[in-house]
Amino acid sequence: MEEKEFDYINMIPFIDVMLVLLTIVLMTSTFVASGIIPVELPKVVGRHEKAMKTGVIEIDRAGAIYYQGESVDLASLKDRLSHVPTDTPFLIRADRNIPLQNFVEVLDMVKTMGFRRVSLQTEEVPQ
Repeated sequence: MEEKEFDYINMIPFIDVMLVLLTIVLMTSTFVASGIIPVELPKVVGRHEKAMKTGVIEIDRAGAIYYQGESVDLASLKDRLSHVPTDTPFLIRADRNIPLQNFVEVLDMVKTMGFRRVSLQTEEVPQ
């Protein structure tokens, strides 16, 4: 009896297995990214440090200032920030069409109060 050489390799079973593996990986990564997988976190008895919250200051198109979602003016914003620890990070969200002076006044007030971790939220433009 003479053995025949393989003229071709049947790739269909290999492709089927790879598609199943790809589906499993994509489904698992979707669950992990969106937090759907239920996780029971461990419990602690002792005290632990609270997570630091970011302060949010927003300036809308009309120039109105909002701190943590509440409408404020510069004087009341300064009063509210005086009770916040200076190591708190701040995010400034300003409308792009406001006068630059409105933004500079808020930024200058935040900086002169001793806050050093201040960032400006921007939107990335696709190229």
